[in-house]
Amino acid sequence: MFRGFSLARVSIGTRLFVSAVLCSVIILVGAAFVLSAIYRRATERAFDERLQVYIQSVAANISSKNTSNAVDPYGLGDPRFTLPLSGWYWQIRIEGTAPQNVMSSLSLFGGRLPRLEDLHIQAREGSSREGYIIGPDERRLRLVERAIELPDGARYLVQIAGNADEIEQTILSFKKALWTGFALLASALGVTTIFQVRFGLQPLKRLSGQISAIRRGASDHIEGGFPHDIAPVADEINLLIEFNRDILERARTQVGNLAHALKTPLSVMLNEASGQDSLLAEKVREQAGIMRDQVNWHLERARAAARAGVIGVATEVAPTLAGLERTFLKIYAEKSLAIETHCPADLKFRGEKRDLEEMVGNLIDNAAKWARRRILVQTEAVPMIDGRLFLDLIVSDDGPGLPAEKRLDVMRRGQRLDETVPGSGLGLSIVADLASLYGGNLSLDDADGGGLRAVLRLPAL
Repeated sequence: MFRGFSLARVSIGTRLFVSAVLCSVIILVGAAFVLSAIYRRATERAFDERLQVYIQSVAANISSKNTSNAVDPYGLGDPRFTLPLSGWYWQIRIEGTAPQNVMSSLSLFGGRLPRLEDLHIQAREGSSREGYIIGPDERRLRLVERAIELPDGARYLVQIAGNADEIEQTILSFKKALWTGFALLASALGVTTIFQVRFGLQPLKRLSGQISAIRRGASDHIEGGFPHDIAPVADEINLLIEFNRDILERARTQVGNLAHALKTPLSVMLNEASGQDSLLAEKVREQAGIMRDQVNWHLERARAAARAGVIGVATEVAPTLAGLERTFLKIYAEKSLAIETHCPADLKFRGEKRDLEEMVGNLIDNAAKWARRRILVQTEAVPMIDGRLFLDLIVSDDGPGLPAEKRLDVMRRGQRLDETVPGSGLGLSIVADLASLYGGNLSLDDADGGGLRAVLRLPAL
């Protein structure tokens, strides 16, 4: 129906609220119609009972032959029967006479009331019938008729009709009061439903908040008690986190064992070949060096992948940058470099401290090799449209810079643009791979005052 709408993505709270409101509306509307029907029948019965009283009065006067009052011959005592077309009428048919003798109230004003039997309305109690007719003035009437037979054999059909507007007005007033009351009740139910949904989903909201805290690194497990139907979920999540840590710890151990198992034979091969000047020894040294660099790179990437998979780890950025600043000022003391760092005190990297140190350290080390006097390290929080938070760590130098066509090459494994500068060519590639493992990236650009600017984007808190 709606583009992009998916029922599977509708929240539990919305589902509960909508379903509760729909059920309440259906029940209330159904109850309103049922109550209206019941009230209509009760009103009609009460009206019919009034008309039956008039019929009994007429029947009594017919039996006693008391019809002396010309205005009100049957002693009904209601002036509406004497007002023309008032909506209240009586009529008496003397059965068995030809032509049929009909007497009627002055209010009927020469008109005639139809027989309910001719309208195919069945008798309900004995010889009495009740139903609706259209009167002489095209008004809707409620008519009650009864057949009366006297001991002398005379038979009469007594009919009393009343204005049906009274019934409709009474029912309409009841409906207005009923719908108003049910509307207020529905509003109250809606408000209480919102409270019930929020109160009922509070444990889920608390569980979601704790899972979010684990993801951000603010906590390492779910704490507190939960209702018995949610507690197993919290326990399973805690077990899953512990299982994840155990797997990663075993992976780290296996990676360390592999590193020792490979590095030792390579070191032996290099040592044996270093004392010889043959072409074979030179080739062994060359290939063993390449193998060592490849092993170091892959092992470091495996360690980083294991660390990146740890749940609930966060690292403060400012202290890490301060430590790296002190370290590189000592390493490159002979160049008299000025390293300036700017970082918000509350900014955190969502990952391992060692990985942050390795990524930023490689960027500062690369900048220090080419910088003339100054290195600038800046960090800033970058909120995403989807609600996630990242940090941009920018390392700029005042060196010679790097042409745009060569920037992708330096981030490939083992690529070095200047062999006179020491290094393995693995630094920027390791940074790019580590950033990718954390869902970030590394980009190179021109610095404001010349030189190279490296922008490292990482997940943040």
